[in-house]
Amino acid sequence: MQIKSGDTVKVIRGKDRGKSGKVVQAFPRQGLLSIEGVNLSVKHLRARKAGERGQKVQFPAPMPACKVLVVCPQCGKPTRIGVVRAESGVRERKCKHCQATFR
Repeated sequence: MQIKSGDTVKVIRGKDRGKSGKVVQAFPRQGLLSIEGVNLSVKHLRARKAGERGQKVQFPAPMPACKVLVVCPQCGKPTRIGVVRAESGVRERKCKHCQATFR
């Protein structure tokens, strides 16, 4: 998976199509991403102590990585990502639109 936590992504499929957000957590083995402000789910928490109230907690549920595109930090467009090797042998990601490389 070529998407890392901290990347800005744009959703291209599903109920949140068109929304953008920062990747909070990436699960590469499952191919899932947790994105800030996208695919929000509600969890109901029970009151644990006497006098305390139960509450609803909203959190970004993981969604498939195939439903998002990375937003290039150089050109600002949602784009597919290519992987290239630099002269030093380090793998870098490359924007398919503007050919800029970033880590």
